[in-house]
Amino acid sequence: MAERSFRKEVEKLRIGAGEEFAGEGILAITKALLQSGVAYVGGYQGSPISHLMDVLSDAEDILSELGIHFEASASEATAAAMAAASVNYPLRGAVTFKSTVGTNVASDALANLASGGVTGGVVVIVGEDYGEGSSIMQERTHAFAMKSQMWLIDPRPNVPSIVQAVEQAFELSEASHTPVFLQMRIRSCHVHGSFTAKDNVRPSPSLRDAMERPKRDLNRIVLPPASFLHEQEKVNERWPAAVEFIRERGMNERFDGERKRVGIIVQGGLYNTLIRTLERLGLSDTYGNSEISLYVLNVAYPLIDDEIVDFCQGKDAVLLVEEGQPNYLEQSISTVLRRSDIGTVLVGKDVFPMAGEYTAQVMRNGVVSFLSDHLAVYRPPADPMEEVGTLIAEVAGAVPPRPPGLCTGCPERPVFACLKLLQQEMGEFHVSADIGCHLFSILPPFNIGNTTMGYGLGAAGASAFNTESDRPAISIMGDGGFWHNGLTSGIGNAVFNQSDGLTIVVDNNYSAATGGQDLLSSKAASGNRSTQHPIEKAARGVGVRWTKTVRTYDIGDMRKALKEAVTRKETGPKVLIAQSECMLNRQRREKPLFRNDVANGKRVVQERFGVDEDTCTGDHACIRLSGCPSLTIKPNPDPLKRQPVSFVDNSCVGCGNCGEVAHEAVLCPSFYKTELVFNPRSWDLRVWRLRNRFIGWLQKRAERRRMAAA
Repeated sequence: MAERSFRKEVEKLRIGAGEEFAGEGILAITKALLQSGVAYVGGYQGSPISHLMDVLSDAEDILSELGIHFEASASEATAAAMAAASVNYPLRGAVTFKSTVGTNVASDALANLASGGVTGGVVVIVGEDYGEGSSIMQERTHAFAMKSQMWLIDPRPNVPSIVQAVEQAFELSEASHTPVFLQMRIRSCHVHGSFTAKDNVRPSPSLRDAMERPKRDLNRIVLPPASFLHEQEKVNERWPAAVEFIRERGMNERFDGERKRVGIIVQGGLYNTLIRTLERLGLSDTYGNSEISLYVLNVAYPLIDDEIVDFCQGKDAVLLVEEGQPNYLEQSISTVLRRSDIGTVLVGKDVFPMAGEYTAQVMRNGVVSFLSDHLAVYRPPADPMEEVGTLIAEVAGAVPPRPPGLCTGCPERPVFACLKLLQQEMGEFHVSADIGCHLFSILPPFNIGNTTMGYGLGAAGASAFNTESDRPAISIMGDGGFWHNGLTSGIGNAVFNQSDGLTIVVDNNYSAATGGQDLLSSKAASGNRSTQHPIEKAARGVGVRWTKTVRTYDIGDMRKALKEAVTRKETGPKVLIAQSECMLNRQRREKPLFRNDVANGKRVVQERFGVDEDTCTGDHACIRLSGCPSLTIKPNPDPLKRQPVSFVDNSCVGCGNCGEVAHEAVLCPSFYKTELVFNPRSWDLRVWRLRNRFIGWLQKRAERRRMAAA
C-alpha cells in the first residue's frame, strides 16, 4: 500500500497527440516513456524517485494494453540487470532507482551493461538526492557515469524539458550504443507544468518477438577478449557518436545576453535557482531572459569541447555553477580551455563552497562574488537576507532541536524500548543498524546503534564480531532490507559462518521508509504480485535453527524473547522477527473507513490513552523510554509541584505502547486507557450515566473522609 495513490492521475497517460498534458514531473516522465515506445520498465523505490514506481504500479493496466512489462524489482541490482534485454535486441528499456546508494547497489550490472553496450536504448532514471538530506551519504552520480562511460543527462527542471530529455535519452543511447543516466533531482520530480502530448507507442519489436527470435553475439558478452574490444569501442566509436548526437540535437542550450564580457555555465538541474538569483540581482526576468550569457549543460557528461570553446571565446571570465565535490566539470572545462589556448578566467569553487546544496542564498553569494570581481560596472542590490539571517540565528538559538524520529504509534518503537530495558539490565551491546525507519533508533531517546553499512547489511555489519562472548552482537534490519539482500548477505552469511549473533528483523508489512510499497512478506493480497511469504519460513529455509516471531506491541513477550535470544548458549545465528503493521499505513487504510462509518451512523469505538495528572511524578522516564511524539509535557496543575507532568496529546493513535513500556519498566502507574464511543446507542448512554453517578458518589465519600480526618 503506497503512501499515495495515482489511480486518477494515470488516466492522463492515455492522452493522444496534440492534447495538452498537465501534471507533476514524475507523471510527465511516465508519459514520455510511453511516447518513446519503451518495452519494459523496472525499478526499486527510494527518495526522491519513489513516486515513479508508484505511478507505474498504478498504471499497470495501461502498460499491459501497450505490451509493456513493468516489474517492481527486488533491488536496484535486479532492476539494472533487466536492461540485459536491450543488449542484443532493439528493445527500449528504462530502469529507475535512488542515487547514489541505489547506483552503488546496481554497479555490477551497470558496469557490465556499459562495457558490452546496448542495441536498444536504455535509460537509467536516477533520483539524484545530493544535498536534500534523505540520503545516508552526500555523493553524486557523476563519478559513476565517468567511471563506466555512461552519458549523464541533467535536464532543466521544467516539464517540457524533462519530457524532451527522456525522448532524447533513448535516441542518444541508440546512436552511441551506450546506456544513459537521466538525473532527476527532487525539484524536477515534483515540479508541475504542461506540454503537448504525442501518441503512446507500442514497442516494436515486442518482448515476445525478441523471445521467439533469440539473438546471440559473443562480442557483446563481457569476457576477454571481447572486454578489451569494448574499451576501444567506447573511446573510438561510442564517445564520438554521442558527442556528435548531442551537438546536432542541441541538447545543451545557450542563451546569449547583453553583457558580453562575462558568462555563466550551469548544470541543467540548477538552472531555475540561477535564474531566480539573477532576477533578484536585477539581471534577468522571471522568464529567463538574462543579461548574462548562459550555457546550460543539460548533458553533464560527456562535455562538448567546441561548444565550450565557442561560448568562452572573447569573454574575460566565466562562472561555472557545479554543485558538489569533486569539481569534475571545473577540471574538465579548465583542461578544454587551456588546451585551446583560451585565456578566459574560469571561476568555480573559489566563489562557491565545495560541499553542500546550492540554495538560493548560496547561489546569490557566489554569483555576486563573481560579478563584483569581473564586471566592473556592476553594483549588487542590498541583500534582504542579511537582516533575515540575523533573525534566523536568533530563532535557531531559542527553538529546541527536533531530531527525526519514528511516527506516532510506530511498531518499531517498542522494539527499541525493550532493547533499552535489556541494556539497562545486562549492560551495553554492540548494535549494528540498517537503513530504514529503524535507523532513527540511533537518536534520542533510544541512542541505540553503533554503525550502519547499507540496506539489508545490518547482520553483515556485525559479522566481524563472531567470537565467544557473554554479550553477542545484535543486528537490525527491516523487512524491506531483509528481502533486498539481507537474506543472503546477512542471514545466510551468518548461518554459513556459524555466527552466534542475534538479528532482529522489524517486519511492518511494507517497505515503509520508501513510501509503503508491498513486499514478499506483506499481509495484503496483491493481484499482480505474490505476497504473504513469511520471513520466519525464509530464515529457516537457509538454515536458521532458532527463530521466533513476536508482536511488537506485546512488550513483555518482546522483552522475554530478546533476553532468551542473547542468553542462549547454542551455536548459530538467532533471528527474532518483530512483527506489527506500519502504523502510518494502517492509519491511511483505517481512517477513511472510520470517517465513513461515523458519517453513516455506525457505532464506532476508538481507544485513547492518557496520563493521570495526580499520579504522575514528573520524572518523565516514560518519555525517555517511549519517545512517542504524542507523549509530551504540560505544566503541573498542582501549585505545590514544580515538575511538569507527562501528557498524551490528540495525535495519539491508541497503540498502547507508552503504557505497556511504563508497566514493563515498573514506572509509576499513571497511564490509563479510555474509549471514545461515536454514535453511541441508548445502552452506552445508560452505562455512561451510571458510571458518572458511581464515580461522583466515590468522590463525595472520599471528600467527606478527608474533611472528617481534618
